[in-house]
Amino acid sequence: MKILIINGPNLNLLGKREPEVYGSTSFEEYFEELKRTFSEVELHYYQSNVEGELINKIHEVGFSFDAILLNAGGYTHTSVAISDAIAGVTTPTLEVHISNIYKREEFRHKSIISKSCVGMISGLGLKGYELGIRYFL
Repeated sequence: MKILIINGPNLNLLGKREPEVYGSTSFEEYFEELKRTFSEVELHYYQSNVEGELINKIHEVGFSFDAILLNAGGYTHTSVAISDAIAGVTTPTLEVHISNIYKREEFRHKSIISKSCVGMISGLGLKGYELGIRYFL
């Protein structure tokens, strides 16, 4: 099984940015842990702060991978284009958020990408990625 984790804008700052919300572990450190835990899965990771690059990556793997875990960051609430990219490929996508988007500012309560995803995990910290992988297994 091939699974791609895609993180959007500002998630490259995990471990440094607002540790009270996002924790003190970098995603690269956590990804190594995930690879050890799920050694039977071919896990890949991609991060970009650029909307078009995220769309290009979804297009690139969206017909050949078994699953995508997507944390679109702030684009969750603004990007019709990312939602359309998810809808346009055959690989199922699960939406993941580290923080509980419903406990944050009002504008974060609406996800534009949810309608194109198989589901959403929100507010369980980095554990949400592990749970997402388990869902697809």
